[in-house]
Amino acid sequence: MSANETRKKGLYIGTGIGIVLFALVGLLPGSMIGGVAGLKIAGMMLGAPLQGTLFARLIVAAGMIMGVLVAAVVFIFGMGTLGWIGGSVVETLRMKRVVAVEDQLKSKKAV
Repeated sequence: MSANETRKKGLYIGTGIGIVLFALVGLLPGSMIGGVAGLKIAGMMLGAPLQGTLFARLIVAAGMIMGVLVAAVVFIFGMGTLGWIGGSVVETLRMKRVVAVEDQLKSKKAV
């Protein structure tokens, strides 16, 4: 198995874990924090006591969508990156072990 295959497997595993964590932990807080940010922006633009106008609702909805997207990027990209790094570390350790075994075999043949 080549080094790229191990890295790809780590990337896929990390991305899968990131998707599950996003669905369990990131979706609701992302929409809540984005909604609060949207309320703050709408309050600054339209005045402090917000009325239920369409424009204010659109601003809040856009804030919620942005919050969810940012949470998705953080969870999925972050865990994918950690998985790729883990695959690289595993491949490096595996290659060091192969080199060590080859060195032992060479030293036995020389004696």
